[in-house]
Amino acid sequence: MANETGPAPLAWFTSTRSSGNGQCITCARLPGGGMAVKDSKHPHSPVLLFTPAQWRAFTHDLRRDDLS
Repeated sequence: MANETGPAPLAWFTSTRSSGNGQCITCARLPGGGMAVKDSKHPHSPVLLFTPAQWRAFTHDLRRDDLS
């Protein structure tokens, strides 16, 4: 939701499947169902933005271990 100073900040979270070894991503749900993703080791690095359909396809392929 927007406020007087611009859009509301994103609520970033780390996956519950993260092992804590520094090899994880940080995600934030976007309005409309998309997902924002960034490298947890570099919090100020560029953010990847996924539409809802792209995020579903990506996570589907992750579950199938089919990202080749």
